[in-house]
Amino acid sequence: MLIGIDLLWVRPGINGGTESATRNLINGFGMFDDKNEYILFVGKDTAESFEEYKKYPNMKIEICDTESLKRVKRIAWENLNLDKLARSLNVDVMFIPVYSKPNSLSVKKGGIPYITMIYDLQALHFPQYFSKSRLLFFKRSWKKACNTSVKLITSSSYSKEDIEEHFPSSKGKISVIYSPITVTNISEDNFDSKEGLQTESVLAKYGIEKDRYFYTLSSMLPHKNLETLIKTIKLLKESDDTKLVVSGVGGNKESFNSCVKEEGVENLIIDTGFVSDEERDILYENCKLFLFPSTFEGYGMPPIEAMMKGARVVTTKCTCIEEITQGKATYVDDPLNTNEWADAIDKALLLERKKFDFPEYDLKNVTLKYLDVFNGIKEK
Repeated sequence: MLIGIDLLWVRPGINGGTESATRNLINGFGMFDDKNEYILFVGKDTAESFEEYKKYPNMKIEICDTESLKRVKRIAWENLNLDKLARSLNVDVMFIPVYSKPNSLSVKKGGIPYITMIYDLQALHFPQYFSKSRLLFFKRSWKKACNTSVKLITSSSYSKEDIEEHFPSSKGKISVIYSPITVTNISEDNFDSKEGLQTESVLAKYGIEKDRYFYTLSSMLPHKNLETLIKTIKLLKESDDTKLVVSGVGGNKESFNSCVKEEGVENLIIDTGFVSDEERDILYENCKLFLFPSTFEGYGMPPIEAMMKGARVVTTKCTCIEEITQGKATYVDDPLNTNEWADAIDKALLLERKKFDFPEYDLKNVTLKYLDVFNGIKEK
């Protein structure tokens, strides 16, 4: 079977967790699928970032005549041309790893069956964060994906119920498959042979010491609730001068910086921006606690990654977070209550460090579940 994967939406280093999960999955298809072949449809301006997948014998790169970084033109090209191109290459099944499924010929008319991933319906719950045109685009895209895909995949039971409630045509189509999560293996001598990164050099880069900083990995979008963390750091600073290290891209950085200044904690907040997986994992392993204050997640990889690396985690019970962390973290009931955050931090600091195993997120296990979906479509 020849499976096409639409990667035209990927803007390297910008898409955040969605890109990470998709790249993990592509590696899974390369490593664990010895029966099917894959065509990766990529933009001509981002093709270089996908060269690494050529190492897999079952992977081919198809560079499309569009640029992924030019969103409007890319979406137009996708809807006008991608399905035609896929059919000309005799693709058997198309997999769209994000909500924006392109126009396609109906399966009843001999078209390719499409499988679409919808992580969450964030814009429906926080419409105030989106322009009217962007919100309309999301709604139309979700509706089209639910109506015209033969199968849908989402990454939590919470999201499945949410999608079915808002888009009844999705009922009976959705499979819940957790996102694949991989972390690096940093050896006991604090050296990672792949990147040559040493723990000491990473900590020195950001001016921090082992067990002397809290860590969070997040965009700066409002629902990520970083403002509450900043206020919590202010609350704690009289008795604890532990710094907060924030990694991630996207969102309103001006608002974040303004909050830091207003709370008077400039000397306690370190914004690293984007970090590599290797740096991220070193920061997980050496933090005092990992704090994840988000009020909305469709899948929420960071707290799971942190627990895999042995970090003690404090997070919320919002949306799918308690589900995907399997009750193994320390939780706050009110994500906006700084006193509750301070109490939860004190509670978590009493816990022993422990690396948790999450077989549900193991790359091979997740890959095999996707292959079951792909093969089930072909058999029909």
